[in-house]
Amino acid sequence: MEISLSKGKKYLFITAEGRLDTTGSAELESWVKDTVFPYENNILMDFSQLDYVSSAGLRTILNLSKGLKEKGHTFAICCVQDHILEVFEISGFDSFIPIFTSRDDYSL
Repeated sequence: MEISLSKGKKYLFITAEGRLDTTGSAELESWVKDTVFPYENNILMDFSQLDYVSSAGLRTILNLSKGLKEKGHTFAICCVQDHILEVFEISGFDSFIPIFTSRDDYSL
């Protein structure tokens, strides 16, 4: 999994590429703990290059969302491919995680 970070005015923009499976989830969780949480900021994740998400990936996203919410920050996702969006819809994640069609649609 490839992960990159850029800073917006009111949020951090994270791009995740590859597979968010057991291995990718462990990488993302470790990366977030070391790179993102020290910033204490709102997060927007770009999943345009995400090919697959497993239950381990969903759990990592859930934990990230909860952790940010507990600190008073927001978490949202954008640019989700249709087959990944279907997983979010079936699992019900779209009911508590905002999903935007593009990065530009997200505003705080």
